[in-house]
Amino acid sequence: MLRSILLSLLLLGGCSTIKAPESFIYKEISGENFDVIVWQKTNSPTLPYKIYIEGDGYAFNAHGMPTADPTPKGELMRELAFGDISPNVVYLARPCQYKQSRSCTTKYWTDARFAPEVVRDEYIAIKKTVKDHPVILIGFSGGAQIAGLLAATTDLKVKEIITIAGNLDHKAWTRYHKLPDLDESLNAADFKIKLAKFKQKHYVGTKDKVIPASLTGNLLNNSNLITKVRNATHNDGWEQIYPLIWQEL
Repeated sequence: MLRSILLSLLLLGGCSTIKAPESFIYKEISGENFDVIVWQKTNSPTLPYKIYIEGDGYAFNAHGMPTADPTPKGELMRELAFGDISPNVVYLARPCQYKQSRSCTTKYWTDARFAPEVVRDEYIAIKKTVKDHPVILIGFSGGAQIAGLLAATTDLKVKEIITIAGNLDHKAWTRYHKLPDLDESLNAADFKIKLAKFKQKHYVGTKDKVIPASLTGNLLNNSNLITKVRNATHNDGWEQIYPLIWQEL
């Protein structure tokens, strides 16, 4: 009983209270450099796993300075994962979110947020969870970049890629905002031809000023893959698509 209570009401990441359904199990999965946090529900292991990949989290403060802890303050991806009644669901945090691992330095939520070692440990966390079963990768913001890189560079059996306000081309994104390049990061846009082979859906917000819909449109050049979500900003207004994502399997 005590273990169940602790798992459903965890105090992590600066005392943020995370409420997870009892059907989800909390795990810390050790990779080569990081301990990656997951909450997982497995009811029918042979069916596809839906992997909800968290965004960049609280990487910068209101003054544009890197934070000491990138644990996300928003609940979008946790709401999606914990509300999904599909049999197999995984909420996958990014390295250094919820738990500071031995290798955590600010570069891993700034310039190196999509570094090869980050992608590698996200892959290890998924692989240890799903084994060789098919996956649907669902990424929010920077989590979309991770989803693309996982699909393009690993042996995961990816059935579909779904992105929400996804940063699919961080080089175009930094140019758009006149920001320094993410010099230590891989870029999913460099694998555009390979990614085109996967089934995919991309949700963009009509009022998103962080990842404007035009960036996604310019990269994909295929309006059939893009769904515009009216009045959605980068972090708000996405509830209207929850049922669409939940029904995917």
